[in-house]
Amino acid sequence: KTALLEKKSVVLKCEVTDYHVRCRVVSRYAVTTVQSSVWNQLPITKEAAFEVDLPSSAFISNFTITSNGKVHVAQVKERAAARKIYDAAKKQGKTAGLVATKEREIEKFRVAVSVPPGARMFFSLSYEELLPRRLGRYELSLGLRPGQPVQNLTLDVSITERTSISFIKVLPLKTSRGGCARVRYSPTLQQQNGVSSKGLNVDFIVHYDVDLRDLMGEVQVYDGYFVHYFAPRGLPVVPKDVIFVIDVSGSMIGTKIKQTKQAMGTILADLREGDHFNIITFSDKVHTWKKGRTVRATRQNVRDAKDFVKRIILVNPQSTSDRLSSRRVPLVIFLTDGEATIGVTAGDAILSNAKKALGSASLFGLAFGDDADYLLLKRLALDNRGVARMVYEDADAALQLKGFYDEVASPLLSDVQLTYLDDQAFDITRSLFPNYFQGSELVVAGKVKPGVKDLKVSMSATDLKKRVNLENDVLILNAEGNESADSLKCSGGSEGISSFVHRLWAYFTIKELLLAKLNATDPATQRLLADKATNLSLKYNFVTPVTSLVVIQPDEDEAARSPTTAKPATAAATTTTTTTTAAPAKTEAKSSGTVDGDPHFVVQLPKLHQNLCFTVDGSADDVLRLLEDPERGIIVDGHLMGAPSKHGAEDRARTYFDRLTVSSATGGSGDIMITLSLDAVVVEGEGRDILPISQQGSVTRQGVTVTVDNHRSCWIELGRDVRFLVLFHQYKHPSYLQMAHLGFYITNGRGLSASTQGLLGISVFFFMCNTEAVFCWLHGNHKCLFVLQ
Repeated sequence: KTALLEKKSVVLKCEVTDYHVRCRVVSRYAVTTVQSSVWNQLPITKEAAFEVDLPSSAFISNFTITSNGKVHVAQVKERAAARKIYDAAKKQGKTAGLVATKEREIEKFRVAVSVPPGARMFFSLSYEELLPRRLGRYELSLGLRPGQPVQNLTLDVSITERTSISFIKVLPLKTSRGGCARVRYSPTLQQQNGVSSKGLNVDFIVHYDVDLRDLMGEVQVYDGYFVHYFAPRGLPVVPKDVIFVIDVSGSMIGTKIKQTKQAMGTILADLREGDHFNIITFSDKVHTWKKGRTVRATRQNVRDAKDFVKRIILVNPQSTSDRLSSRRVPLVIFLTDGEATIGVTAGDAILSNAKKALGSASLFGLAFGDDADYLLLKRLALDNRGVARMVYEDADAALQLKGFYDEVASPLLSDVQLTYLDDQAFDITRSLFPNYFQGSELVVAGKVKPGVKDLKVSMSATDLKKRVNLENDVLILNAEGNESADSLKCSGGSEGISSFVHRLWAYFTIKELLLAKLNATDPATQRLLADKATNLSLKYNFVTPVTSLVVIQPDEDEAARSPTTAKPATAAATTTTTTTTAAPAKTEAKSSGTVDGDPHFVVQLPKLHQNLCFTVDGSADDVLRLLEDPERGIIVDGHLMGAPSKHGAEDRARTYFDRLTVSSATGGSGDIMITLSLDAVVVEGEGRDILPISQQGSVTRQGVTVTVDNHRSCWIELGRDVRFLVLFHQYKHPSYLQMAHLGFYITNGRGLSASTQGLLGISVFFFMCNTEAVFCWLHGNHKCLFVLQ
């Protein structure tokens, strides 16, 4: 029977009971969380894999595995340090994973863990990205790949923009006229099976754009950081000089050259009469279609060019004086599928030759297939005012080529300089751009000096006819209270609105540091840039090319202790109970405590298997000392807010906790202060970090770890054997008596000293004799003695 069962289990999997994708976009900055809950209903241990496709522009910001109620947070470390942790875990026989980024358009995140019989596990991955504007729209692409049909599958997208949304496209949606949109998708099992019996394997894509009427664009300033979105509409298109340089070596024979010819036929037909162009092909020799300079895109020239097949090696573009007189923008589009093997093959020499030959022309490199030297193309593009892009060997490769060309086909401005005057801003990201193309967007982020009320922004650029200079003053608004009610409702509160700008600044700064490192030749400079990028990546918990994510699987015996009597509830469920009469987890050697509801306290006495329950009547704005351990330097205070009285008991005040503060004397460079509200968790000490409760995140400071997980809960670990849990109780449709509030639990109090005081603190002595317990409680000047028999 065992052999038969094992043979049958080869094709049986752990059941994915829940799969949720939630994306929150605030001013183009997207934070996506993918959650999956698996349950092993088999009587043997099975492996469960969690896979997510990631855009290449995204940074992973958090990953957790929850087993038996405990959240295991993956660590973001410098690459060498991550490798040491990973190797040490493997030596101890633990299942561990090491996740690093690659230079791919789509990355696959994958973690596999062993799930004991009857056990359940929850996975949650968060990643962040800035949505680029291309062809007049922002594109958000979310993968739905649970690996099997799922009973509870949801996708939820919210988009919040300060300006109004001009259109949004994704079936079955309607155009939104405001600055807020929401997409929900929850297919039934029958609908999923209708797509595939193996479950959904699709990309859910949303296109949208915003209204920007000011030529200077949109500037947002929050909490000392600013972001400037520059995307003027309605400008005349500037003619271009474009040279197509195409690899026609033997490796292109077959599908690649066929797709390239197909794309070029469409591209040539789209040239405007004012454009000039030429085609160069190369393999072991170079062949130029028209000797000399580019030719005008007349109908006859386009017809002749369609008979010619393509690629480029360096050619002198028109001189600067000729370009200025004709007002044409010089572009080179370079397509290759391999590495340099004949003639000059050294990367540095190729870069030097390209720089001399191209002059002021912008080079756009297209790496066709996995064998292309994408790194060299990136360096070439970076060195020559352009960008590089991967083109994949898919059925739609011709569409990819045409799509990229469309992005650069309509230059509107060149030599764009965005300036922030009077030294009001600092730590500014790139603000000089060679070109601005129709349908795109230029983005600059930075910091604003304290006390600045008006940010002076200026722009200079060259359009079709002349040099343009503009200047504007941007009033700096307070992040609190200046957003519309609809925007806040969609985004989840002002905390998320204000926190995205500094994360966007960090995101951009890291990318620019890494690009500068790629282009640097001096080893000392490369190390300095790498160190800066590493420090910033660690501060914001980003997985970047200089950091790695270390994942260590929970011990199997720990996972095996998970409840097995029922299927797990959804990983994304929100707690909606008003009171809780027992802490979520018990401690073995010492009593633990709970405070929740209006506010009522529960003290667990594990050895007696009894709970001590009492209620404290407080008043609005009272602050209660829940716990104080003078030896450990730990203090927990709770702030009360007033609530409506029950009918028939109007004389009795009702209160709930709306704010908790946890402080810990770490013995390091300073104390850690954690403030928990109904919107966010703020961690102060060696900096200030904000964790919105609507998304997952983790912060570690001087041995104190604060984690917001996928149950709208916050776990606080204060070193060895001291662990607190805070629940954020929210209601979709609250009744008269229900109010959003916080619940506080001591899930592990073994590390607290005997001198701990407070409403949930054990003080003086605690002993048991047979079935009798004597319990002495201190709170302020009040002393209470309980005798349980």
